Amino acid sequence: MNKQQLRQAIRQRKRAMTQEEIEDRSRSLCEKFLNSDNYRRCTCLYGYLPYNQEVRTWPILHQALADGKQVAVPKVYGDEMKFIYLTDLTQVAAGYAGIPEPIADDPVAEQQDALVLMPGLAFDPQGHRIGYGGGFYDKFLSREPKHPTVALCYEFQMVDHLETEQFDIPVDTVIWA
Repeated sequence: MNKQQLRQAIRQRKRAMTQEEIEDRSRSLCEKFLNSDNYRRCTCLYGYLPYNQEVRTWPILHQALADGKQVAVPKVYGDEMKFIYLTDLTQVAAGYAGIPEPIADDPVAEQQDALVLMPGLAFDPQGHRIGYGGGFYDKFLSREPKHPTVALCYEFQMVDHLETEQFDIPVDTVIWA
């Protein structure tokens, strides 16, 4: 199965999930993440705001703020993505491709070792990932390579092996449920 076929198959599988399945699996994934050493050690989290059937990251972002961590989420500017600090998670609106992003353009997050929570469509045990096709995270991580990275996904998004291209940057840790 090539990348395009795999993307299509995973998207179909995600669309078939009920709201209850999304919420139940998200709750389990959030709990696993919040109990991880990666989360406990970080002082700044570059998260993402969920879209469509993605893992619901809202509880993670709320808990990180409650734990006194800095939280930033992505905002797209043309073909570039920047992380913007948020202290109020209600200050977001539909942005690039309808994905929620901060209303404000600043302050831009510039913590070189922030933990990055990465979305994606498919992952393998080696951390290779297939994203949504924009390449935003690969471009970002090629500019700022010192960030530790974690991905959360549903178990059907895990595959045995993904073919990679030279610009693909693997995720350090994948958590699935």
